[in-house]
Amino acid sequence: MMRKSMMSGLLCATALLAATSAAIAEPVAVTGGKIVFDGRKAPIDNGTVVFDNGRILAVGPTGTVTIPKGARVVDASGKWVTPGLFDAFTRVGLAEAGADDASNDTVARTAKHSAALDLSLGFNPRSSVLPITRAEGVTRIAGVPEAGASLLGGYGFVADMSGAGASITKAKALFLVEWGEGGAGRAGGSRPAANAWLEAAFSDAERFPAAFTGSGEADVLRRADAEALQPVLRGEVPIFFRVNRASDITQVLAMVGKRPKLRPIIVGGAEAWVVARELAAAKVPVLLDPIPNLPEAFESLGATRQNVTRLAEAGVTFAIAHATGADAEFQARLLPQLAGNAVANGLGWGAAFAAITSAPAEILGLGGQLGTLAAGKIADVVVWDGDPLELSSSPSAVFINGVETGLTTRQTRLRDRYHPTRASDPLPQAFR
Repeated sequence: MMRKSMMSGLLCATALLAATSAAIAEPVAVTGGKIVFDGRKAPIDNGTVVFDNGRILAVGPTGTVTIPKGARVVDASGKWVTPGLFDAFTRVGLAEAGADDASNDTVARTAKHSAALDLSLGFNPRSSVLPITRAEGVTRIAGVPEAGASLLGGYGFVADMSGAGASITKAKALFLVEWGEGGAGRAGGSRPAANAWLEAAFSDAERFPAAFTGSGEADVLRRADAEALQPVLRGEVPIFFRVNRASDITQVLAMVGKRPKLRPIIVGGAEAWVVARELAAAKVPVLLDPIPNLPEAFESLGATRQNVTRLAEAGVTFAIAHATGADAEFQARLLPQLAGNAVANGLGWGAAFAAITSAPAEILGLGGQLGTLAAGKIADVVVWDGDPLELSSSPSAVFINGVETGLTTRQTRLRDRYHPTRASDPLPQAFR
């Protein structure tokens, strides 16, 4: 009987896998919608997007795109169809309760290592925050660490919001350095101390492994951290410098000017508009929250909601995200609201939408795979019931890697459970 039961279980599992594979392999055609295939280009008013096996096959006006035989057709008439949103600074899936250290993997305040830390190892694809995030159209995120005892926060990653076990798109996709006031505090209390410490750290890494063998002597790094910095020094991984004050940004530009292989990205950048020309000339991107217009600290006295429009006018590459880090564990879902506020403050709609789709993908070196709807790219596709940058709009369908994902969240389940229409339910509320 036991063998028979085991065999039945195996047959059921095989059938389930086959059904899942079939669903994944099913070609899909989203037709009749307003296709925003690239925020920087005019949309297609009545277009079709076809994808299969996780990749986009074709995009174009309806009637000009061949729909494969047997494809599932999704009617998007009267709706908007866009690439999935990409939050390039978040900690979604890394903390269930920010104040509870046991459930928070964003920072290791007392760890002996710094550069060697790999945040992707703490990502939980089954976190309750993920369904809430993808229900608002966010399909990819960059998980960014918080620096602990030193200026070096370690490596962040890129992941999809599917909730699947294998949802890491790219581990070690970025590296964080805390600069400005945060870096000064960690280095001993001043900006000169932070500059000296980081220069010493770079020197240790540049002298690896000689500084850690024989009579060699390292200044500030452990061997594992110096080794971990090698891809950063080679320019294979971009560095997020979390910095706000204009003079601190200038210091970053001077420091990386000595090491031209480095790929700096300014994160936060409350006063980035002050040095916009220098950033544009150095081709250094900025990742910022367009909302702050009042100083949260002395390093952001120049905060203004015109920051993003002034960067755009100067030709600076930028992306929009919760770059201040406030509620970064939970609020990636507000990404379209941030972009919409940027539009309200003078940024063009196309530039704002690109700042939450194609720009973050390009800044992180994934522009060839994500960020726009184009043949060959990963099929992260969202169907909206209206303009995605309007607060009243919501996704009606979300596809990640070409597979439709559910829009049910803990909040929607609670809403349905206690909705007034269930007032006649014989069970009391506590037992529903």
